[in-house]
Amino acid sequence: MANSSFICLLFILLFNGSIVVHAFTGTYGVNYGKISDNIPSPEDVLKLLRSNKIKNIRIYDADHRVLRAFSGSGIEISVCLPNELLIDASRNGSIALEWIKLNLQPFLPDTSISGIAVGNEILGGDIAISEALVPAVKSVYRALRRLRLSDTIEVSTPHSEAIFSSTYPPSNGTFKESMMPYLGPLLHFFNRVGSPFYINAYPFLAYKFDPSHIDINYALFQPNKGIVDPKTKLHYDNMFDAMVDATYVALEKVGYKKMPVIVSETGWASKGDDSEPGATPKNARTYNFNLHKRLMLKKGTPYRPKMVAKGYVFALFNENLKPGPTSERNFGLFKADGSIAYDMGFKGLVPSSASSKDFVLRGQFWNFQFLIIVACATILILFIE
Repeated sequence: MANSSFICLLFILLFNGSIVVHAFTGTYGVNYGKISDNIPSPEDVLKLLRSNKIKNIRIYDADHRVLRAFSGSGIEISVCLPNELLIDASRNGSIALEWIKLNLQPFLPDTSISGIAVGNEILGGDIAISEALVPAVKSVYRALRRLRLSDTIEVSTPHSEAIFSSTYPPSNGTFKESMMPYLGPLLHFFNRVGSPFYINAYPFLAYKFDPSHIDINYALFQPNKGIVDPKTKLHYDNMFDAMVDATYVALEKVGYKKMPVIVSETGWASKGDDSEPGATPKNARTYNFNLHKRLMLKKGTPYRPKMVAKGYVFALFNENLKPGPTSERNFGLFKADGSIAYDMGFKGLVPSSASSKDFVLRGQFWNFQFLIIVACATILILFIE
């Protein structure tokens, strides 16, 4: 009886083709954007990631230079099928197949490509591309299966907050009815193949648009009284967890209680326009330091305590060619020269004034013997003069 049950289960798994693939084996990752003309080479980026023990990254394309440079590194990379290819990929399955053959297959298995994001923040924008999302996702998945890569490369797509009609309090998390013609089939497919739900969650943007009603300490993981959800009676002391739980609630309301949620983007700008309150180096450092600490705890959220929170910070570098408000060009953990934008414990490729000053204050640069040598040399110079 036991053997027949096992064979039956194996048959079901094979029939469904649903081997669950996890593109994110850690809890902390970084988005490696490149809308810039002055950031370090991919080879130097690899050094930067290794020195800071960052093992998960997302890129917004399938840049061959990056994939080649990361060969043998063990760093897990999620690539992106660009938005502009979605409509073509949705209409012609061979487009997705050829894209994978050209952009991914030559680098496997030496480069650890663990996921494909089909577009970025598609829903809530142009209707034509929204209608193309599900067919494009299916085309990419079928192509991976044909190439026997679907058991190692996850298919997903990240969403913006535009898909929600409500997120506050978390128990009110609800998807917009206008999104369900697209989200419904997408969630059904992702549930079948075992893909998680990716959401871009920015407490910075929430605070930016409503600073008079949001406690900045709540947004920054700093001590605060927090909120109590009147329906669940759960207490939240930070907005990040509340945003994730609002997503879990919204998924549960449409029948996907067990689908994991991963934050594909979150971060805080270190500089902004006058109309962007809170965009300072101090706040960016506070948010990203506390976010890193929170994710490294490997714990769940109040509503889903057994679902370990995972997230990719945005972004690795300040990107000087990004359009939009000043904040868009200042989300980086690092400056364009590879030095740290602010000190949160990471090491830069080159020293910066911020890191050097902090280094001195921590007593890790000037040791006692060196101070004696400097003092003696100064006295000697004065004596000679």
